[in-house]
Order: sequence, then C-alpha cells, then structure tokens
Amino acid sequence: QVQLVESGGGLVQDGGSLRLSCAASGRSIYNYTMAWFRQAPGKERVLVARILWSGVTNYAGSVKGRFPISRDSAKNTVYLQMNSLKPEDTAVYCCAAGVRALNNFPYWGQGTQVTVSS
Repeated sequence: QVQLVESGGGLVQDGGSLRLSCAASGRSIYNYTMAWFRQAPGKERVLVARILWSGVTNYAGSVKGRFPISRDSAKNTVYLQMNSLKPEDTAVYCCAAGVRALNNFPYWGQGTQVTVSS
C-alpha cells in the first residue's frame, strides 16, 4: 500500500506560479509511475502530467512547457511546478501512483485545490 498526501495548492493570480508536492509513504516509489490529475468543477478528471518509473515524462497539451513534473526518490516525493498559471487551470489536483503503470493508478491522494484568479 502506498499513501499519498498532496500539498502546495492555494490561490494565485493569473500568470503566477505554485509548486505542488505529493509525499508518498508506505513504500518506495522508485518503480512507480507517478501522475498528477486535475478536475475542474463540472468537468471530468484529466491527466495533467506523469513521470514513469524510467523517468520519462508525459504532459497534457494544455500544460506542456508550463508544468514540469519531477521526482525526488530520496524524499519519496513528486512535484508539479506550475508556471504561467491561467484561470482555466483552476481545479482540484490529485496525485496518483501505480507500479510501472501507464494508465492504471490504484493509489490516490485526497487532492489539493488550485484557484487562479483573473
């Protein structure tokens, strides 16, 4: 079992930055794919970014170049650096994990709210 706890959300102005953290406990995430999803009000949850166990990263087109994802294996933590934030980035952001996964993530955090004001 892996437990995930997100932090770093909040209210920021258009064009600002935030860094989300996802701290994992229970097991080392060295062989896990870690991902960030978001869900805006009234919309489906969508994948924002993921970092595979190999270190390969993938991004949604809407955030590519703005939201780099990274992992610190020593701290068992994954980060999402969100730059040039836009009001349409407003959502609840959730961290997810799966062993050598591509799209199967059995472990989820509670989520953290990100609100971007115009």
